[in-house]
Amino acid sequence: MVMRREVFLELVQDRGRYDSSSEADRAARTVLALLRAHLVGEVRADLAARLPEEFGLILLNPLQAAEPLSPERFVRATAAWIEGATERTAAWDVSAVLSVAADTAGAELTRDILLQLPPGYDLLFGHPQDSADEDGPHDR
Repeated sequence: MVMRREVFLELVQDRGRYDSSSEADRAARTVLALLRAHLVGEVRADLAARLPEEFGLILLNPLQAAEPLSPERFVRATAAWIEGATERTAAWDVSAVLSVAADTAGAELTRDILLQLPPGYDLLFGHPQDSADEDGPHDR
């Protein structure tokens, strides 16, 4: 089911503690434009299909990254795209948008998205990965 634009922006606005929906919209557009270059194939299409149409279209733009950005470089790139942003405020923007996108995507698609991204993005999506879950049970 596709989330309505207003609901998506309300969630981003709440998580990002923005004063207006226009600030949430700016953050969403910027973060999703950067994310689109890192996702490919069905994963990108599936996420786009679950987001409000105008945000889904941002993801479907065929721009690809020459190399995936580390989470730190992703945050720095976000700061560079948002006038007046610092790395700290950009990290807040990224987490607000990506955590709502993860909730919209659901656990399975979020896991597939994280598999396409460099290590460390799980924290930006608000879904920290337990290394024990990835490696299997460990004797203690």
